[in-house]
Amino acid sequence: MARIKGGMNAKKKHNRVLKLAKGYRGARSKQYRVAKQSVMRALTESFAGRKQRKRQFRRLWIARINAAARMNGLSYSKFMYGLKLANIDINRKILAEMAISDPTGFSELTEIAKSKIA
Repeated sequence: MARIKGGMNAKKKHNRVLKLAKGYRGARSKQYRVAKQSVMRALTESFAGRKQRKRQFRRLWIARINAAARMNGLSYSKFMYGLKLANIDINRKILAEMAISDPTGFSELTEIAKSKIA
């Protein structure tokens, strides 16, 4: 049986990693061993970053809702509790958008929340 050399497959693997490392500085984009470490780390960081982005947006929405609710005389927690008692199911993303672009509609929601709490 003839011997099969692995050079082609190794070259393909190296090129795949080096292509992902394009744009990195110095040896990170030129040498396979260094590039492999950088790419592995970058891929794990990007995975974690996608999870963190969701957390950061939720924090931003809550901060915006809280600011708008306080301008209407309620804290964030009381506002959300009042909406829950009123059976109003609007997610935080839409509430934050309303707080910025539609202050009159948001103030109506705060009045509904106030009436349900009291």
